[in-house]
Amino acid sequence: MATWETVWQILGELPGTEQDPPDRMPAVRVGGKLVAFMPDTERSRPERFGGDEVLVIRTDFHERAALIQEDPETFAVTPHYESYRGVLVRLARISDDVLRELLIEAWRMVASKRLVRELE
Repeated sequence: MATWETVWQILGELPGTEQDPPDRMPAVRVGGKLVAFMPDTERSRPERFGGDEVLVIRTDFHERAALIQEDPETFAVTPHYESYRGVLVRLARISDDVLRELLIEAWRMVASKRLVRELE
């Protein structure tokens, strides 16, 4: 089962990533832009996810719609996030491979061209 530590382990290997200070909500940024974070409000938690941990991963609207359609028990969006380029992920249900793929793609969306070249 994925946890915040899994998320940081994946993103921490990528150039330019920084974790927010411990006294704030868990989040990873690149150049000040959010890649992924763990929201701490009820409006960020779909009811069907129960008490499972939720992660928001940066993505575009088309990818989000495809993910939700493909697996609505793992991916969702709440009204609070309708206009945000991200998808809510139920960490208890996502495979490590899919999580890694989504996080790297999210990193690519916000990383500078120089950092992307550095990764390649």
